[in-house]
Amino acid sequence: MTADSLAAQRPAAARRPLFRRRSAIPGFGLTLGMTLSILSLVVLIPLSAVALKAAELSPSEFVAAAFSERALAAYRLTFGAALVAAIANGVFGVLTTWALVRYEFPGKTIINALVDLPFALPTAVAGIALATLYAPNGWIGQFLTPLGIKAAYNPVGVTIALIFIGLPFVVRTIEPVMRDLSADVEEASASLGAGRLQTIWRVILPALGPAWLTGFAMAFARGVGEYGSVIFIAGNMPYKSEIAPLLIIIQLEQFQYAQAASIAVVMLVVSFLMLFVINAIQAFSRRFV
Repeated sequence: MTADSLAAQRPAAARRPLFRRRSAIPGFGLTLGMTLSILSLVVLIPLSAVALKAAELSPSEFVAAAFSERALAAYRLTFGAALVAAIANGVFGVLTTWALVRYEFPGKTIINALVDLPFALPTAVAGIALATLYAPNGWIGQFLTPLGIKAAYNPVGVTIALIFIGLPFVVRTIEPVMRDLSADVEEASASLGAGRLQTIWRVILPALGPAWLTGFAMAFARGVGEYGSVIFIAGNMPYKSEIAPLLIIIQLEQFQYAQAASIAVVMLVVSFLMLFVINAIQAFSRRFV
């Protein structure tokens, strides 16, 4: 009996599809179709429209619009401030989550609610509040000015705004993982002779690594696209404190739609590449760490 005849006699129930596992709940085709439809309407089609609008320009016009000195300065500030803010949130987010998960103290419920405030607060309100606090005559800025520190209407103000809106992404991403990380693991590490720093470095941080990278990526992505909370504290000076989203708005107000789309395409490509690298590192850490 040949192999072909054996394959023909094999029961149909024993044959498994190669591209997915069987599920007890049917509906894979329907759910996949709805997912692709929603992604196409919400993500793929709008992004394709931006790319097609930018394609109306000739290569030289695209380079002139997307890589002008003003646009390059806006890119540096946008991605640089978003990266610095994401790193700061990565550090302070872990400390905040550790305090909320591992300790009980008065006012913990209030602090826990304040962490989520940037989610619910309109970005314009956040920008006005930050500008009021950190302006040279503001509640905090008036004490920084005599020290020669200008925390508003410059790139420092942009970074402060991005830290404010990005912190909840890191905290809420790490929190479930830290709650699942039992204190018994830390006690076992200490009982084996590990110091506090060794326990943090070899036990806690590896367990938090994938979740930390996810929160970092989300905070970075939010910072790159942030607009409302930044324009009130940035100063919006070209070549100095002007962010790329604001430059896109300026181009749209001047009815230069293709030029605005070209800047958006550059931001889209750079953001995608950076998020791809972060997700690749995250996948590697989950598999091998």
